[in-house]
Amino acid sequence: MELIGAVNDWIWNPMAYFALAVGLFFTVLTGAVQFRRLPDMIRQITEKKNNDDGISSFQALLLTLSSRIGVGNIAGVATALLAGGPGALFWMVVAALVGAASSFAETVLAQVYKRKIDGEHRGGAPFYVEFGLKLRWLAVVLSTLYLLGYGFVFPGVQSNNIASSIEVAFNVPVWLTAIGLTALLAFTILGGTRRIVKTAQIMVPVMAVGYIVFAILIIGANLGQVVPTLQMILGAAFGMDQILGGMAGAAIAWGVRRAVFSNVAGVGEGTFGAAAAAVSHPAKQGLVQAFSIFIDTVLVCTATGVMILITDSFNVEHNGETVIEHVPGVQAGVAYTQEAVNTLFSGFGPAFVALALFFFAFTALIAFYYIADTNLAYIRRRSGGTAEWVLKIGFLAITFFGSVASADLMWGLGDIGYGLLGWVNMLVILAMAPVVRKVIKDYDEQRRAGVNPVFDPQKLGISGAQHWEEEAAYRSSHLPAEPPSHHGQGA
Repeated sequence: MELIGAVNDWIWNPMAYFALAVGLFFTVLTGAVQFRRLPDMIRQITEKKNNDDGISSFQALLLTLSSRIGVGNIAGVATALLAGGPGALFWMVVAALVGAASSFAETVLAQVYKRKIDGEHRGGAPFYVEFGLKLRWLAVVLSTLYLLGYGFVFPGVQSNNIASSIEVAFNVPVWLTAIGLTALLAFTILGGTRRIVKTAQIMVPVMAVGYIVFAILIIGANLGQVVPTLQMILGAAFGMDQILGGMAGAAIAWGVRRAVFSNVAGVGEGTFGAAAAAVSHPAKQGLVQAFSIFIDTVLVCTATGVMILITDSFNVEHNGETVIEHVPGVQAGVAYTQEAVNTLFSGFGPAFVALALFFFAFTALIAFYYIADTNLAYIRRRSGGTAEWVLKIGFLAITFFGSVASADLMWGLGDIGYGLLGWVNMLVILAMAPVVRKVIKDYDEQRRAGVNPVFDPQKLGISGAQHWEEEAAYRSSHLPAEPPSHHGQGA
């Protein structure tokens, strides 16, 4: 664990500032698209898909939200508060606001360079590395990292938190939860992509709305503490708090780390679900995915953090010493949130949070399998076969193992995986910034002209966008023929 901790510090200490810098870069490059195009985001969510091959923008939003909204929104926020103090919550929000531009950029690239595999729209980070940067070897390496991470590591973080929260709430042994969770997950993933999308579409809105309602009730019951809590968050974020003043650096590092873990802006996770959407212009889905960052972090993570802080259901540690201890003996993670809910609904907190965490984490597991399967299909250039069964068995195995393994081990391995993917993908999207700029400029020009934006890569000098080239050729061949001209001819 000491080695894992050292590796994580080596990866994440500079990553915190790098992720913020990348988000700021794309915010400037796109003219703060995540703010100025907010009405377009709402409009695009309800737009119908433009063909029968892909899924709608709304379905793609739910699919990516199902991977983004997971244990990071409940347990991850709590660990950030322990190690980074209340100021970490402020930096989580800042990372999300600028990270939405990074999410827009990577989603645009995923849409531009997507392909059709076995009749389905498939795309993501490896696709734009190969067809955009023309680096097949790097694309395979990156795809392998996604396959290993989402197929054989990250599911263990989700299942570990499900099992531990159920054990606290209902005194159910973790091994029994491991069996039940693995069986339920097997039934879901064996149903294929359509069942995955359908399950996410049903579960995500219900769990998110229910969780936010409880957060509002708890905040409403503690209105007198709202201003002092906000003052504590801001003071700690900028090193001005009397007790937490020396933790400003830790607040930034842990706030950004847990924001990236939760919303994965710039990590490339959302690119796989986003590429499946059938839209008329890549920027449309980019806007939808930028909006999903707001939902995940600005809304859900903030709700969790404020619930914990406003009810004093947290401890803070720094350099091996306890700085604040409101809940002695309570382990940082889902237990902080359970304590917070318990202050208003005595005896019900552990059960409610366990149920919420199950829905959050289970849908994340479903989306993780979709991501792993997409990367397997990319490497093999086709889906199905023995390799897919190996993935399914391995995925179920790590889900079981993660349920009974040490929480520190699973969190540590998960952080390493996300950090490595973040470094590679953020460097890639920076290298492809000119493509992002062309796409948003084209979208803005068409919107100003009052037309529904339609993408034609050849007009913009973008090569390698095979799907869109075929779409443009199809539209051109099916344009209504102009009537023959009779100018200058007699009757």
